[in-house]
Amino acid sequence: MNKELIIRSSSDFVDFALLKDGKLIELHKEEEKSNFQVGDIFIAKIRKPVAGLNAAFVNVGFEKDAFLHYHDLGPNLASQLKFIKLVSAGKIKDFSLKNFQFEKEIDKNGTITDVISANQSVLVQVVKEPISTKGPRISAELSLAGRFIVLVPFSDRVSISQKIEDKKEKERLKRLVQSVKPKGFGVIVRTVAEGKSTVELEKDLQNLLSRWNAMCKKLPTAHHPSKVLGELNRASSILRDVFNDTFSGIQIDDEELYNQTKDYLQEIAPSKQSIVKFYQSKDTPIFEKYNIERQIKTSFGKTVSMSKGAYLIIEHTEALHVIDVNSGNRSNKATNQEDTAMEVNMIAAAEIARQLRLRDMGGIIVVDFIDMSNPENRKVLFDFLREEMSDDKAKHKILPPSKFGLVQITRQRVRPEVNIKTREEDPNNEHGEIEAPILIIDRIASDLERILKTHNKVVLNVHPFVAAYLSKGFPSLRSRWFFEHKKWVKIIPRDAYTYLEYHFYDKKGNVIKE
Repeated sequence: MNKELIIRSSSDFVDFALLKDGKLIELHKEEEKSNFQVGDIFIAKIRKPVAGLNAAFVNVGFEKDAFLHYHDLGPNLASQLKFIKLVSAGKIKDFSLKNFQFEKEIDKNGTITDVISANQSVLVQVVKEPISTKGPRISAELSLAGRFIVLVPFSDRVSISQKIEDKKEKERLKRLVQSVKPKGFGVIVRTVAEGKSTVELEKDLQNLLSRWNAMCKKLPTAHHPSKVLGELNRASSILRDVFNDTFSGIQIDDEELYNQTKDYLQEIAPSKQSIVKFYQSKDTPIFEKYNIERQIKTSFGKTVSMSKGAYLIIEHTEALHVIDVNSGNRSNKATNQEDTAMEVNMIAAAEIARQLRLRDMGGIIVVDFIDMSNPENRKVLFDFLREEMSDDKAKHKILPPSKFGLVQITRQRVRPEVNIKTREEDPNNEHGEIEAPILIIDRIASDLERILKTHNKVVLNVHPFVAAYLSKGFPSLRSRWFFEHKKWVKIIPRDAYTYLEYHFYDKKGNVIKE
């Protein structure tokens, strides 16, 4: 398995495409004007505690107030509020917390109005970016994420990632972290720390402590509200969270970003620094070169095509997402309906796991798989879906298929869903829209694969522009079809056809129904 990160930069935004064996699995966009990223820390003032919601609204500079629930205050809120007050007044110059006297923990079942009041200064961290009509969701329990560990101020707890299964390794990491952990700070050990040395973990810890000290120095002069600690740029944060030995290449078309990324990789994985490349071709844009634009056009939208003619219908509502699995008009070697359903469902499960990451879909997702009567098949499908989603770093939970064959998934939503318009203006109709023209090529290829199983001679009639696209160049798409199927397809341009119209004919001139 090879992973590649392809980064495209423009004046207003940066696009990040994560490929797994050449297939697009994640797509992120970082806008220059974006002030609210998950992980950003703000010094802000409580605007209004609301007892009925057991939450407070906080002015962080967004058009809508941020939402701070009581359960997101953290047990050591009183210590944090005392620390901010003393630092802002210049009474604390040492930010290490080793000599700081902690306050009593707040009651975990308490009321918001008992612990905070209007106009009170508080340090808060963005845990969910503004989505739809809602402002950011924030937490007063701060955490600074590093490559191997997460530093938690005003805590003393050490916890190890549940994804590390080896008990001896868990014990080793816990002993190691407790020996280097500074007083007043908790530490969460991340999955990628497995097998790492004391030196590597301690270096990560010192980097995080330096960031904490730099943030605290800003507090005495910071106006309210203002960002006092920004998350890493999206390229570095993606590498920090997902980078591992399976990465085979990082291609970047912006020189400044290339240098930043190379420097960051030098810190976290010096031996892999050589995989960062500066893409300089003026002829072919970077997303075209790596076939990403085509994958974007074919992967987003209401209908998602899969192999063997199967497809998904993805519907969005304010409350949840619904995914319907369809087998399509396909021929199959399977001997019965159950085997056909099983095959399509397995293909769909892999694509659904990819779609959830690609679109960053969150909240409640309901999947209507094709009905299967065999309980063992339902269990195999459920286990396969869980395995396919195991790489997804967003917190998620999958329930076994219900009696109606529905699978329910909850997935953490921390930023707006990636939504790309895939329909374009219809050149044949002034007011209409059509699917992106590139989709027609995939549909023709899919239909052709099925038709050539039962027909030796096939004639394809298409619009002249599409005919040229299929037959020109070397190797042309038609030549590739020949090498794949060992059958030549005759292509006839038809001026009378609309752009996306096409028909197959057999050797007698009869229409082959797609």
